[in-house]
Amino acid sequence: MEPEAAIPGPPNPPTLSWLSVSRNLLFAYQSFGVVYGDLSTSPLYVYRSTFLGKLQKHQNETAIFGAFSLIFWTLTLIPLLKYVFILLSADDNGEGGTFALYSLLCRHGKFSLLPNQQAADEELSAYKYGPSSEVAASSPLKRFLERHKKLRSVLLIVVLFGASMVIGDGVLTPSISVLSAVSGLQVTEAELSDGLVLLISCVILVGLFALQHCGTHRVAFFFAPVVIIWLFSIFSIGLYNTIYWNPEIVRAISPYYIIKFFKETGKDGWISLGGVLLSITGTEAMFADLGHFTAFSIRLAFGLAVYPCLVVQYMGQAAFLSKNISSIPNSFYDSIPDSVFWPVLVIATLAAIVGSQAIITATFSIVKQCNALGCFPRVKVVHTSKNIYGQIYIPEINWILMVLTLSITIGFRDTTLIGNAYGLACMTVTFVTTLLMALVIIFVWQRNTILAVAFLLFFWSIEGVYVSAALIKVPQGGWVPIVLSCIFMIIMFVWHYGTRKKYNYDLHNKVSLKWILGLGPSLGIVRVPGIGLIYSELATGVPAIFSHFVTNLPAFHQVLVFVCVKSVPVPYVAPEERFLIGRVCPRPYGMYRCIIRYGYKDIQRDNGHFENQLIQSIAEFIQMESVEPQFTASESSSLDGRMAVMSTRTVQSTSSLIISEIEDSGLGNLSSIQSGKSIALQGLRSAYEDENPQVRRRQVRFQLPPDQGMDPAMRDELMDLVQAKEAGVAYIMGHSYVKARRTSSFLKKLVIDIGYSFLRKNCRGPAVALNIPHISLIEVGMIYYV
Repeated sequence: MEPEAAIPGPPNPPTLSWLSVSRNLLFAYQSFGVVYGDLSTSPLYVYRSTFLGKLQKHQNETAIFGAFSLIFWTLTLIPLLKYVFILLSADDNGEGGTFALYSLLCRHGKFSLLPNQQAADEELSAYKYGPSSEVAASSPLKRFLERHKKLRSVLLIVVLFGASMVIGDGVLTPSISVLSAVSGLQVTEAELSDGLVLLISCVILVGLFALQHCGTHRVAFFFAPVVIIWLFSIFSIGLYNTIYWNPEIVRAISPYYIIKFFKETGKDGWISLGGVLLSITGTEAMFADLGHFTAFSIRLAFGLAVYPCLVVQYMGQAAFLSKNISSIPNSFYDSIPDSVFWPVLVIATLAAIVGSQAIITATFSIVKQCNALGCFPRVKVVHTSKNIYGQIYIPEINWILMVLTLSITIGFRDTTLIGNAYGLACMTVTFVTTLLMALVIIFVWQRNTILAVAFLLFFWSIEGVYVSAALIKVPQGGWVPIVLSCIFMIIMFVWHYGTRKKYNYDLHNKVSLKWILGLGPSLGIVRVPGIGLIYSELATGVPAIFSHFVTNLPAFHQVLVFVCVKSVPVPYVAPEERFLIGRVCPRPYGMYRCIIRYGYKDIQRDNGHFENQLIQSIAEFIQMESVEPQFTASESSSLDGRMAVMSTRTVQSTSSLIISEIEDSGLGNLSSIQSGKSIALQGLRSAYEDENPQVRRRQVRFQLPPDQGMDPAMRDELMDLVQAKEAGVAYIMGHSYVKARRTSSFLKKLVIDIGYSFLRKNCRGPAVALNIPHISLIEVGMIYYV
């Protein structure tokens, strides 16, 4: 388990300096390739999906003008007004998405269900982001939600449901985008079979998912020019069609044409809204991918380029269709002038590939955040950029998405059916986001409840109509996102339930500190040189696994450190605030506690400095304890002493320790190993390092400074710490088996014994997830009856 190196955090709010302007322009350029690909490719299939259902008997100029008016106002009210002007202002330290809103709510009210939270977490600099919550402390609604745990559970379920739908988007977006683009080949090549179109689409999809390991940074630079050219192309074609075919379409911007549309089409028009809503698919990516860019850059790109280009394109398509009703099945490709058809087809295919990138990137972020909340099994998270914060790649999720996407593409083969599924998934996410945003307005922004209710009712009245229309199409493909979200919800629920039960078992079976004190400083066994790092999810108390050692082993390490790695409801924790150090039992026992805190967007990376940073932090704590009387006083009044934040940004010499570095490579480091280590262990470590050259690092040596009036007790304790470090460090974890009690209900046994056990066996092990070196790992078997 290694704390990550210092990575630049999300960009700060823009200033008027030239550096800030140029930086935001660069981010705006990159955002085209990551954020707007999906939204900008919607013109490929919106009119087809709208008119090929119930509106087949209403294919006339009035209906087409009304459909364009609906699309225009939908684009204006939801992406532009709701997301660009309102939601992008509700960032969490620069991060966006449903989890960012949930994190803000948890910090401004006691809504969090995360275990092992402490008052010290509220002192984090990122925790204090946004207005102070003191003003809203007396809110009756806030007190009501805090009092009822079931309501807080419902809030978490709503957030997870939205997250599951985003993952469903990650499956459906690549399928509909690529299949729609490639089907354009059949416009000019009539003899091209559906099977060949399907094969080409599948090859492109495999290539797209294979590219993901390159990372968002490289993909953005490669994809951004494609989207910019695509936007210019659809703008030009839309403008040409508007002028050439029917300039009167401009009048359809008036909402009056929406009224005429529903008078003409009635119930059929309402059902057709399932096609209209496809014009805003991909909108959630603007907010979900906010952490990769800045709010200003996303607003800039959408307001000056994406929005006007989309409006003009939909206007041009409507103008063309008003004079060419028979072209509705292939409205986009038929509206392209013959002279530029092939270049636009190539750009459309490339843009469709890019269109999938936004939601795939958002899916990786969502899964990472679910994992941090204890609601998703452990997966491998790869940080793809050394310089840009928050850009990640998750191999397991990438390949699962690829398999599901290929299955949907091959199974449906029809963009209209996939569109029915896609529309329901997108509107559900938007619906959930509106609810969370209304709560943020009350509890975080501390605005009047009436304003929040007005926001909620206004946007829910619009989105509710679209959701109801999408639900009608559940039998025609709309069942897909429901099934996918249910599967992911079950996985999240089972994992969260099992994890909470395991934590509660640890919490209720802690070892009594009075029992440890009764054993004396030696703990009733031999204390041998070395440091033992005992990993546990407990932030306070001594885990039950410790009693197994004391009662079953004849010897234990001279210095013991209880390590807890936990998530806090902030997007990231600054490296200098990551470590909390404290003491367990009085000084002669040599027992400490280290809590390592990560945000829901932080990546736990192996940078080779964890052991050294830990020793340095404990040494600083010992020095602080000797000079600050409040720490010494707390020792006598509490068995489990106070915790203090220790800066761990770099390993450097301090007043308590002198640090020197020597090259640590292969057999050359054996001379530095104390004779207390066996020859077999030395040989094993040497062989391991020869096979794994990446683990060779510069070895850090600690020494005490010359005696210059240092407190003797402090010097002795520091000497014990340094000698223990030289003797070696062992990582101790529980190899746990979680089982339901015999008296448990059948459902609980099904969830714990089958569901949770299956997920634990098939996800990454805790030692691997925490980057614990296998050569130094000691695992102790333990059965949890929950």
